[in-house]
Amino acid sequence: MDWTVKDIPPQNGKLAIVTGANDGLGYDTSAALAAAGAEVIVAARSPERGEDAVRRIRAAHPQTNVRFEQLDLASLASVKGFADRIARDRSKLDLLVNNAGVMALPKRETTEDGFERQLGVNFLGHFALTAHLLPLLRQAEKPRAVQLSSLAHRRGRIMFDDLQSERKYSAWAAYSQSKIAMLMFGMELGRRADTAGWNLLSTSAHPGWARTSLVANGPGISWSGKIVSWIAPLFSQSSEQGALPTLYAATAPDAVQGGYYGPLGAGETKGPPGPAKIAPQAQDKDVAARLWEAAEQLTDCKLQIA
Repeated sequence: MDWTVKDIPPQNGKLAIVTGANDGLGYDTSAALAAAGAEVIVAARSPERGEDAVRRIRAAHPQTNVRFEQLDLASLASVKGFADRIARDRSKLDLLVNNAGVMALPKRETTEDGFERQLGVNFLGHFALTAHLLPLLRQAEKPRAVQLSSLAHRRGRIMFDDLQSERKYSAWAAYSQSKIAMLMFGMELGRRADTAGWNLLSTSAHPGWARTSLVANGPGISWSGKIVSWIAPLFSQSSEQGALPTLYAATAPDAVQGGYYGPLGAGETKGPPGPAKIAPQAQDKDVAARLWEAAEQLTDCKLQIA
């Protein structure tokens, strides 16, 4: 039987943070978690769009407990400020969904801290956020951390010789690197949590081919893009359906440590959620450990697994 939002276990009494929650997959993930009873913090860069997302969720689900908190993942100072505000307000965090991202930027851009923007926003910002929020996650009874990856991870590799794409920039290579980094981070976090004897469950997910503004605002419109838009309905799914693998990774009782979830249809582009295929290069534990160390050095954040 297909898994849907109706299968989300009650989330009453739980606090969830969803990044990039003002639109698309993040919005649909937030709305579903709130409808299931969780208190949800909509984390987004734009106050105007974030507050609008909160209003829309409340309009659709009047009894929900949802609020906005500003977070710019392109700024390590913003990430720390966000985490500090949460820590002053709350003593525990049950669920962290690292969803926000940018995709296939046509020209190389950098974050406030000088990172290539896709690596910086999609991976390094989330690595730092997880590090800062880890003490709160450890205080929860059954905490989970979910990393959003992509089908593009299958084409990705960690380019340690040019991690920031300074010598050569390719929009899709940089995006694929950021998404395989997210998946490897999710699996490595699970391994380290198990070694430390924690009850933290670390999972990852991908939405398949979901029709969201991320696609529309990413590589731009060209003749090939127009062709893709014509065939999209045949191979893609709505944002609501694309959020299901994330929600499964975040709430399903049978989700496993280091698990990776996506659509079960042909090519994993659409369909109900379930276990997804992990590319061989993403399973390299030595590379994952080296990536972890690089992320700690770049962000000056250490995830204290002890």
